Amino acid sequence: MALLTIILSSLLMIQFVLGNFANGFIALVNCTDWVKRQKLSCTDRILTALAVSRIGLLWVLVLNSYATVFNLAFYNTEARLIMHIVWVVSNHFSLWLATSLSILYLLMIANFSNRCFLHLKWKAKRVVLMIFLGTLIILVCHIAVSSIEEAMAMNVYDRNITWETNMLDKVHISSVTVFILVNFIPFTMSLTAVLLLIFSMWKHVKKMQLNGKGSQDLSTKIHVRAMHTVISFLLLFVIFFVSQITSLLNSSTLQSISVRTLCQVLGLMYPSSHSFILIFGNKKLRQAFLSLLWQPRCWLNKRK
Repeated sequence: MALLTIILSSLLMIQFVLGNFANGFIALVNCTDWVKRQKLSCTDRILTALAVSRIGLLWVLVLNSYATVFNLAFYNTEARLIMHIVWVVSNHFSLWLATSLSILYLLMIANFSNRCFLHLKWKAKRVVLMIFLGTLIILVCHIAVSSIEEAMAMNVYDRNITWETNMLDKVHISSVTVFILVNFIPFTMSLTAVLLLIFSMWKHVKKMQLNGKGSQDLSTKIHVRAMHTVISFLLLFVIFFVSQITSLLNSSTLQSISVRTLCQVLGLMYPSSHSFILIFGNKKLRQAFLSLLWQPRCWLNKRK
């Protein structure tokens, strides 16, 4: 078990470092481009904000993991409450920014003759902005429920009163329910976006084949690239969601350090791995990343 814990802890730190590197790279490239050109596209703005929120999420998850496992002195009840609120905020922005990106891809890439869709497509940036601003109401409700649960948990641990313990159990169930709903809504929206993208691509490929032009045109490639990004987000988010639900339920199995660390490792796959997929799915980021990888080789050739 000790060896397993060491392996899982090593994987945790590797994902933490890689995730910070990938998200920091996205933010740095886009910020540099913004300084040079004095403008940034809607997609790049979302990617930059998403990268920053995921850096925050990575730090919160890792700090919470090690503070809980090693029972660090600074991690008292007040620090736990602050850390939990920061986790709620960073997770909210990370999730909804990724969902906003999925919706933006749908509105920019998909082709439907429906009048309502064409109206939304024409105002894609405004639609995404309004959806994102509307989610702040959900964020406030989530913070309120989570804060009440953490505050009640502090009183129970300090005073150990039976009726407060029963009340805490009810509030905890409500908190888990809110967490499920808060994550289910954006997941459903992203899933709908990818299904519509698939349907749009199918219609486009069918039209191209009827015209005898083949199916491997630029529009098809753009559809496929967008679907790769959204589908990978959905798959990694499901893993993240299951790991977080397992932690929130606070079952007896989580008393094991190995199981707790495994949940953290699975949870970190979402904010770290998906960022690399975003890099390779974006032309500007991909070129900058490949250029960065070639720098050491060029430097070694000059030394020779």
